[in-house]
Amino acid sequence: MKLHNLPKTKKRVQRIGRGGKRGTTAGRGTKGQRSRSGHRIRPAERDLIMRIPKRRGFRNKQKSDDVKTFSLAQIANGFKALGKTSTPIELDVLVLKSAGLLGKTFKGKVKILGDGEIAMALNIKGIAVSASAKQKIETAGGSVK
Repeated sequence: MKLHNLPKTKKRVQRIGRGGKRGTTAGRGTKGQRSRSGHRIRPAERDLIMRIPKRRGFRNKQKSDDVKTFSLAQIANGFKALGKTSTPIELDVLVLKSAGLLGKTFKGKVKILGDGEIAMALNIKGIAVSASAKQKIETAGGSVK
């Protein structure tokens, strides 16, 4: 037995779109992605990736300043274990972190809003306060700096 006598295992695939007896397009229609040799439909993920900006450290952009808002009721609940004391409580961002009202790694701005009531005296430093909250804090015997 010789090599040319072996039975053929594969049928030869007809190559179309390369001229020949069928004309220039060879049954593939005219123009477009599918008429080209080696055409490949681009996956949708590729289009999504191409929409993401590529230059200038897109992934490392700083986020805008985070502003955490508290109502007077939330602050009163956070410090209700202290009760009503004669000396005002000094309130700043570090105190809010230690009380557990803010996360330990919080880096942003804090603002107190006037929702609810407060009975304890608070001295607030370095925190933005709305006008209604400022009025309620001062009537309770505290101050805003």
